[in-house]
Amino acid sequence: MTYLTIILTAMFLSVAINSVLKRVGVPTIIGYIATGVAISAIFGLHRSNLHELGEIAEFGIVFLMFTIGLEFSFKQLVAMRKEVLLFGSMQLLLSALLFGLAAYWYGMTIQGAIITGFALALSSTAIVLKTLNETGQIQAPYGRKSVGILIFQDMAVIPILLMITIFSSNSTDIGGMLQVIVIDAVIVGAIIFLLGKYVFEWLLGWVIKADSSEIFMGTVLFLVIGSAELAHLFGFTYSLGAFLAGMMLAETHYKYQIEAELIPFRDLLLGLFFVTVGMQIDLGVVSKNIGWIVLAAVAVMVVKFAVILLFLRFFTRLRVAVKTALALSQVGEFSLAVFALASTNDLLDPRSVQILLAAVVLSMIISVFILAKIRTIADLFCSEPEAEPILHSAGFRDHIVVCGYGPLGRHVAGELKKQEVQYIVLEHDIYRMELGQKLGEPIFFANAANEEVLKSFDVDRASAVIVAVDNPSHLRLICEALNRVAPMANIVVKVQSETEAQMVEDLKIDHLVIQSEEMAKRLVAEAMRCRLGF
Repeated sequence: MTYLTIILTAMFLSVAINSVLKRVGVPTIIGYIATGVAISAIFGLHRSNLHELGEIAEFGIVFLMFTIGLEFSFKQLVAMRKEVLLFGSMQLLLSALLFGLAAYWYGMTIQGAIITGFALALSSTAIVLKTLNETGQIQAPYGRKSVGILIFQDMAVIPILLMITIFSSNSTDIGGMLQVIVIDAVIVGAIIFLLGKYVFEWLLGWVIKADSSEIFMGTVLFLVIGSAELAHLFGFTYSLGAFLAGMMLAETHYKYQIEAELIPFRDLLLGLFFVTVGMQIDLGVVSKNIGWIVLAAVAVMVVKFAVILLFLRFFTRLRVAVKTALALSQVGEFSLAVFALASTNDLLDPRSVQILLAAVVLSMIISVFILAKIRTIADLFCSEPEAEPILHSAGFRDHIVVCGYGPLGRHVAGELKKQEVQYIVLEHDIYRMELGQKLGEPIFFANAANEEVLKSFDVDRASAVIVAVDNPSHLRLICEALNRVAPMANIVVKVQSETEAQMVEDLKIDHLVIQSEEMAKRLVAEAMRCRLGF
């Protein structure tokens, strides 16, 4: 048996299982977890040979947190201090207290009960944020509250891991450890902040002038992984460092292009992460304790839902509180690492750990279906109509999107400005983008042939899209992406000649302007006007 055999089997099973599940409307997360369970049973990997794979899979969370950081700049995080500090601390402490008491009553030691309480209080960053991203709910009121609480939980992983170290060593200097953590947190935050403010923008601008997509992508990966490793070196989670890096890059002009380029890496690694989650399940232990596992999963989800609903009800509308509580009712992926470490340090017995691991995974699976039907479930508690203002990515509406800022694009932008029409310009040439910035244009460095970029700028809600690029192959790619993302959009395309027009004749183009024909008409018209004037 080799790692290649395991990987090929996992790829085959994930494709086969997800192909079936997607046809009946079941999310791919379930398919990945089922793949992990199957791989665990086939190769017996649930407790061995997973360390290296787990290290790689963790970067699915790293890239997820980085892209979330891109959605929440430093200024937005400061504006969300209530959601992060107040709501996050209340949720974690209240939930941990109740779960800790229940675990102690169940028969655990005080140390084991405390660790269990805090671990069960954590929610799934991977599931919740992936769903919020896919449904465009991340800027909705319940989405913002969920993200704020998740950010606090991610920061709380560090002191939870510290507790395990303290409980497993009687000679630990607690005061000294806390002091080191505070100092390290300040250092990491300061380094990433200063790099983001004074280095990231300059570095990306310098790299882009090399006009190489792979160099740009390599630089972004270096910044993401480098920030994650920096945080890890100081004892924090990889994902926290990536989140901070994302917030700083959100302040640059390259935010949307970075986000679009990273999505394939993020989704692939997230799939691998959920496969490793399934691998941690021991089917033998699960079959013997299925009753306890189901009871634990349901009880934990009900308690977390009740806790979040009760305290949020005092700060927001009932419907927002209900949806936030539903979204965060599961137990998160970081709890798996906490339980594994606690077991290694003899704070929890193996049977309890397997029951808890299985209950965590079951709660994650249930949560996927809850999030898919969250609006319907919320109606059972509060039937008020949806009145939540949802900003899809950039939040544009009834605008005109101009693709390309060459000579023609500049003239188009000038005419739109004269007519006081709301518009944005997408340009993938750094020099043209910088020129547009100097002229005060609403211009963004982005590849309009990328579907994720088009979604970020709400092309499906635009009043029109004007494609004014000179490269025929790039023009074709842009039109194909527009047809897929916004099939009902009013698309106006400029082509150089009839030959170029034939390149896009099979696509839905509302208005095709052939430059050579229009120029010929204009030249003849001018010639005739001059002749008549003569």
